[in-house]
Amino acid sequence: MNGWLAPKYLIWLLRGFGMTLGLSVSVTIAATLCGCLLALARTSHVAPVRRAAALYVLVFRNSPLIVQLLFWYFGVATLLPEAVMTWLNTPHAVDLGVLKLYWPSFEFVAGWIGLTCYSTTFIGEEFRSGLSGVPAGQHNAAAALGLTPLATFVHVILPQAVRIATPPLFGQYMNIVKNSSLTMAIGLAELSYSSRQVDTETFKTFQAFGLATALYILTIALLEVALVLVQCSGSRAAVRR
Repeated sequence: MNGWLAPKYLIWLLRGFGMTLGLSVSVTIAATLCGCLLALARTSHVAPVRRAAALYVLVFRNSPLIVQLLFWYFGVATLLPEAVMTWLNTPHAVDLGVLKLYWPSFEFVAGWIGLTCYSTTFIGEEFRSGLSGVPAGQHNAAAALGLTPLATFVHVILPQAVRIATPPLFGQYMNIVKNSSLTMAIGLAELSYSSRQVDTETFKTFQAFGLATALYILTIALLEVALVLVQCSGSRAAVRR
């Protein structure tokens, strides 16, 4: 039994895994919404909007994620009033009787903002590629049927663009899970941070990082299964139509 981790340390790793999942899901949702808006801005007919979106991509896509995380955690903290930082670093909870909702730590908020801003650029480019992949004839056909530009985009262009962009989008979601490990640099107790803590206390490096690696692989494998299911359901829907 000496080779195994004690239940205490397994709980540490599971808590860290839960933090990784929570951060990844929240970043995925926010980055997908922002990425869609970014893609629309990148394809806008308004030049200032298009240039602003291109500048955003240039800044956030071409700088290291770790630097961005450190900026949001250390740099922004110096710009905020002391009272705001005190409030952010103080635990807050809303008691709903059977459930307590806790305000996330500043480390979580900084990690969420940093990962969202970074991932939005990649997801936005995937959406833009999807929009560009829709044949021009689809626009003409929708116009011939009397659809408005908005109706054409919502009912004709967007569904096809999402179908084209789905595989690379899931690739970006997998990257979000893996990139979440970098938030250990700002002190967020996610899976990598927790495995390092377990290693430091137990000196069982193989067990600590081995289990963490297995949990990362399991998460990525589940995303790959989800992609296959989404593609299969999309194919069945297309056949029915």
